[in-house]
Formats: sequence, structure tokens, C-alpha cells
Amino acid sequence: MYLIAPSILSADFARLGEEVASVVESGADWIHFDVMDNHYVPNMTVGPVVCKAIRPLTPATIDVHLMARPVDRLIGDFAGAGANVITFHPEASEHIDRSLALIRENGCLAGLAFNPATPLLYMDHVMDKLDLVLLMSVNPGFGGQKFIPATLAKLREARARVQAHERETGRRVRVEVDGGVKVENIAAIAQAGADTFVAGSAIYEAGRDGDPHRYDSVIAALRAELERAGS
Repeated sequence: MYLIAPSILSADFARLGEEVASVVESGADWIHFDVMDNHYVPNMTVGPVVCKAIRPLTPATIDVHLMARPVDRLIGDFAGAGANVITFHPEASEHIDRSLALIRENGCLAGLAFNPATPLLYMDHVMDKLDLVLLMSVNPGFGGQKFIPATLAKLREARARVQAHERETGRRVRVEVDGGVKVENIAAIAQAGADTFVAGSAIYEAGRDGDPHRYDSVIAALRAELERAGS
């Protein structure tokens, strides 16, 4: 039920391929791939070329989060580079429905991301095209920020909408949280309704001592907390 998706934003970019392989070997389910363009958010990260480079290194799902605008050209480029999931922000698309359809036409799962102050109403009109809803629990642009507590109430609201859709259609839509997720709060986040968890600094800063299994303990601790949340 629960998926852990380490964010490459907190990885050592000089050893990115090794870092990706290490977290997957340590039990990560997805690789969260943050794309920033210095326009939609005040930072710049990586593009499709890097995604294509890490694709052969892991069988794990590559979860591309586009914090960039416009998104349509990037959708095709990242799908061609090996992305499995592509998520974008409604403010970054001129036609949200069309962008979601484009993701699916390119063979990827489609997601819509919501900043802390972005209302969830956008999802009501495109739920049939959504595979994932991503709630930002920090303001996007930088790693290492603290979790915004108000996200928990928003999570419960998103989960209620997703469950209503599932009852009507039988389709499951994942609810992902990104920002400030750590061992101390992941249980509360799960209980509020998340099933997919992006953790960057909580995992990658656990240690870089050359041991390929250095991430085992923190991912195991996150899973233990999730088990507690589900019991």
C-alpha cells in the first residue's frame, strides 16, 4: 500500500547514479525526480538528459515532478527519457486536461501537484485522467524545508475526494506528499491519507560514508512507522 520515493534533490549529484542505485537497494520503491526551471520556482535542477542517464541504472519507477512551465514539451521529453510517472502543477499549464491527456498518451501515469496555498478544486474536473495527486507540504523550490502542519487537513480532504471517486469508478488514485517527510512525522502523514511519501534530506543525509547499505536503517525506520500507522 505504501510507497517510499527518495527525492534526488537531496542526493550527491557528483555520484547521482550510485545514489539512486543505493536507495533502491536499501528498499526505496520509486525515485522522485525533481525538475525546476528557475521560472515556476526560484531554483534550477535537472532535465531529461539526466533522467535518460539514470534510467538504465534501476528498474524502479521514476516519478518526475515538473516544477516548470510550460509543461507540454517537457512531458514528451521526459516520457522519451524513461519516466514512468509525470506530475505537474495546474498553474504551469494553459490546459490542464490536455496536459494530463498528453502524459497518458505518452505511456506514463499522470499526476497533478498542489502547492500549500493551491485549492484542490482543480482535481474535481479531471479526476478521470488522474493516477496521482501530489500535495506539497513545503513551498516548492528547495529541499530541507520543514513540513507545513496545515497539510494534514488538506490531505484528509484530498483522500476523501479520491475515495469518493474510487467508490464510483473502481479506479485508484494515489495520494503523494512531498516536503519535510521524516521518521518523526510519516505516521501522522499516512494517517491523514497519504500512501506515497517523498523524502529527500531525511534519507540522503542519513550518511554518505561509502557504505552501499547506508540508507537501509532510515528506510527501514520509515517503513516501521508506516506499519504502526496502518495497525
